[in-house]
Amino acid sequence: MASAARTLAKTGKRWLHLGHRWLGIVTGLFFTTWFVSGVVMMYVAYPSLTEPERRAGLPAIAWDAVRVSPDAALADEPGFPRALSLSMRGAEPVYRVARWDGSRRAVSAVDGRAIGPASPDEALAIAGHDPRSLRPAYRDTLAYDLWTVHQRYDAVRPLHRIALGDADGTELYVSQPTGAVVLDTTAHERFWNWFGAVPHWLYVAPLRAQAALWRTVIVWVSGIAMVGAVTGFVLGLLRMRMRIARRYRSGAVTPYRGLARWHHLGGLIGGLALLSFIVSGWLSMNPNRWFSSSSPSQAMLERYADAPGARTGLDRAAIRQRACTDAAEVRFTWLGGAPLAVIACRDGREIACCGTAPVAPDRLDASARRLVPEARSMTTSRLEREDFYWTSHHRARRLPVLRVVFDDPAATWFHIDPETGEILNRLDRSGRVERWGFDLLHTLDLGILLRHRPAWDGVMLLLLAAGSVIAGSGVAMGWRRLRRPAAGSRPA
Repeated sequence: MASAARTLAKTGKRWLHLGHRWLGIVTGLFFTTWFVSGVVMMYVAYPSLTEPERRAGLPAIAWDAVRVSPDAALADEPGFPRALSLSMRGAEPVYRVARWDGSRRAVSAVDGRAIGPASPDEALAIAGHDPRSLRPAYRDTLAYDLWTVHQRYDAVRPLHRIALGDADGTELYVSQPTGAVVLDTTAHERFWNWFGAVPHWLYVAPLRAQAALWRTVIVWVSGIAMVGAVTGFVLGLLRMRMRIARRYRSGAVTPYRGLARWHHLGGLIGGLALLSFIVSGWLSMNPNRWFSSSSPSQAMLERYADAPGARTGLDRAAIRQRACTDAAEVRFTWLGGAPLAVIACRDGREIACCGTAPVAPDRLDASARRLVPEARSMTTSRLEREDFYWTSHHRARRLPVLRVVFDDPAATWFHIDPETGEILNRLDRSGRVERWGFDLLHTLDLGILLRHRPAWDGVMLLLLAAGSVIAGSGVAMGWRRLRRPAAGSRPA
């Protein structure tokens, strides 16, 4: 019986060793690429259009030309729109309407006509309003490229690409259907992302354009890599002999020499870090759709707005009177049946007007209760500073903010801007698990480290260096192993 158990254990260890070896050969380059590109991603983000950049490129609203009311712009809409805003499109004020099916349309605020696609010349003029624009030049019109391949741009394709002619090599992408700037990139971002996000996320444009296929590839590659990391860590523990009496003949705690020794000891020291990076990266793809969206559903927003017919009844003169002199945009929404206009100024301020106490605490509380009607109770707290679930590490967060907590089966939270009444995000139990499983493990998104930024950099670089040693030594050993038959050497 004991002999059979020893044989089984020996066979299991042999298969564990073989499995790790060949999984490492298959995934080793992915491991190495992930760690090296992760260092780049610490300092150069994937291109995106930030809210300050977008707002800075909008001309101040020409109020004298605004003759059409927001209700007239919604005349052809069957119900509550996903979004309605007023801003400039070149020299003309326009209402932009976003529907729940993803489609969008623009209506002139001058005469109410539907505005067609933006021509290259119009896109060039729109880009010229950006403060970085020096010598704007039209580049091309495209369906997608490496920087616009994400499905978030599907509703605004095709895109005009305009070079601003500035020292940073900035390029703007202007939506042909809407005439809105949707992305900017700089030469610095474009160069470094070839060594950062592109290899890290396998962002090959033809593959990424097929979102379902790309997601499947990432889930399987990272899943296989995860198995390789687990087998390596288990094998490393089995081969380690810490007790002096059980040391190997050489007196060492490891039986390996050379690269293999580096791989073994590095794997034990940094193996948990490597495994946490791989597991959290796999979780970021939301396998099996375990994690809910952070956006409220259409039904939630409709209950919160309580706006049957979706008409504002707001007076244009009243909005103009409350507006800042450099007002770049007005967002129209509803809160508990009351219309609300949120005026966005270029300096970052936002002014809510012009209904009857639209963001009074009692109205906001009553509206929030309709978000999750099946909940048994609701509690509200005011956050004056960031915490683990509301942090600006990856995106700017507004403060103060209201956190509304529901006692429903999903344990749903909402974060709401107390000044404008806008819902900023939804976070249920699965979303909070994802926060621990991805943000904490993958990016060390901890306040104590982020508040002392050199500490965060140091810890991240140390962990990524450990992972690079493990992956790099594994790739080198795998290459040697693959070359053996070709060189006529006897297998180990």
